[in-house]
Amino acid sequence: MEKERGALRITAIDANAARAGIDIGMALAEARALWPNLETEEAAPEADARFLKQASEICEMFTPLVALQGREGLLLDITGCVHLFGGESEILQRARRRMAAFGLSTGAAIASTPDAAWAFAHYRRNRVVARGEEETLARDLPITALDQNTETTMALSRAGLKTLGDLADRPSHLLAARFGEDLVATLGRILGREDIRITPLRPPPLLMAERHFPEPMTQMEHLLVVLGRLMGDLASRLEARGEGGRAFALTLFRADGAVRRIGIETASGTRDAASLVRLARLKMEALADPVDPGFGFDALRLMVLRSEPLHAAQVSLTEGATTADEARALADLLNGLVARFGRENVRRFVARDTHDPARAGGTMACLSASRVSTDSATEWPAPEAGQPPARPLTLFVNPQPIEVLAEVPDSPPLRFRWRRMLHEVTRAEGPERIAPEWWRDAAPAPATRDYYRIEDQAGHRFWIFREGLYEDRNTQPRWFLHGLFP
Repeated sequence: MEKERGALRITAIDANAARAGIDIGMALAEARALWPNLETEEAAPEADARFLKQASEICEMFTPLVALQGREGLLLDITGCVHLFGGESEILQRARRRMAAFGLSTGAAIASTPDAAWAFAHYRRNRVVARGEEETLARDLPITALDQNTETTMALSRAGLKTLGDLADRPSHLLAARFGEDLVATLGRILGREDIRITPLRPPPLLMAERHFPEPMTQMEHLLVVLGRLMGDLASRLEARGEGGRAFALTLFRADGAVRRIGIETASGTRDAASLVRLARLKMEALADPVDPGFGFDALRLMVLRSEPLHAAQVSLTEGATTADEARALADLLNGLVARFGRENVRRFVARDTHDPARAGGTMACLSASRVSTDSATEWPAPEAGQPPARPLTLFVNPQPIEVLAEVPDSPPLRFRWRRMLHEVTRAEGPERIAPEWWRDAAPAPATRDYYRIEDQAGHRFWIFREGLYEDRNTQPRWFLHGLFP
């Protein structure tokens, strides 16, 4: 129960309450008048949503296209999946048995449109409606099958309209003018005159292959053999498209209703079944929660979520590794590292289009589809031939303060003290003035910096800067060491 419109109302009931005449939406006081010993609990919408989400994962065994319908229902698009289960009646009963094992009492129906299936599941339970029969069978359904708000349902009833047949006999433009276009559209979909696709919880895959086992399979080695065969099926279809898979999803459906999903990404497009099986094995071994077969898996599905062009490569007729061989070897190494250590733990360096040294470089997951996430991508600047690097390879996360002595305020330093050691400067280049990127941060921008490349008597090279300008009387310039040259 939950509070609604100032009163406690019933939000869900069991079979005993239904037989006693209690209905959803009924005030608690009215329900207790019908059944004085009624036991109630406070509604927990978040827990109900999690439970419904778990139920949807179990139903993905029958189709990857599953959508939530309200607070208590699921819609499954089983187009093209029926033959895997022996027909529509068999898939309907098998889905109900699966939900019963999960602890749910269900009403289900199969029809050619989602709205028709939803209406028949509520008022003509557990039946398969053949295509073209929706209008004939739906005419006897009550107007509550339209699933409209209470005010609309009461208005229809007061107008003497009791069934969907009564509405179907009325001109649609008159119904739309009186009750709105939404009612007319819903009526048309229940009668099978109009269809609308569901929006599944997960985006539909590019390609998919699956196997259903007559008896649950408990040996992981056997499952990996089946996985190799599934990849073989997908490989031929990928080859026909001139593509290779970059992201795969392996779903294992356990006999007790548990569902395990394993994502596999590759550094480049692949159609190699053996490579995918190896990555799947590494991924399973690295999971914190190991894959437990329990009483066995009764279905296995492999989906291609992302692909890229992949064309046949010419095999080298000469000895030695080719560029393509080296690229494949690097991709195999990355795939294995990602499978074992996780996607975010295998990273690559990226350059960013900025003159701020603290932002100029960074890392990102090596299998990321995009090069950078926040700043525009750029190429690493090529060093000038015969010239030392303009920027050091090593930067301190926090620039370290130093004490500096210079001939005049704006000149390079003659000597500086860092970590209690005095360094005599023999060479200096600069300044390189770097203004703050005030448009990137909401906080007040830091002061302008003048950078110098300097070398001391021992041959050590440093990158230092003066923060602030002497002509700005509101600030006192300070010196910092930001990086070390090799």
